[in-house]
Amino acid sequence: MAINNIAMNAYRNAIESGKVHERGAGSLSKIGKNQSSDNGVFGKTIKDSLQQVNDLQSEKASMIQEFASGERQNVHELMITLQKAGLAMKMTSAVRNKVMDAYKELSKISF
Repeated sequence: MAINNIAMNAYRNAIESGKVHERGAGSLSKIGKNQSSDNGVFGKTIKDSLQQVNDLQSEKASMIQEFASGERQNVHELMITLQKAGLAMKMTSAVRNKVMDAYKELSKISF
């Protein structure tokens, strides 16, 4: 059972989409078009990452229920699932906190 690194996958996707847009940006009109499409790519990446975290939480809840009811007795799989879900949630909270800190810093800047 491999542990997928959700944050690194999202980071790689964002970097790859940025490289594609860098190659195509030659004029200001193209940059404006790329920025509007970046919002869709970024939003999709965030949505997909949050969906993966939600899926891990759902899997954790179902495995706990199965273990408690006696359907499953494999403690190792249960513990791995608990750790994966917990780590994904911690990473999501850390990213959210960094985004909120950045927002607060940007709101302090006067134009």
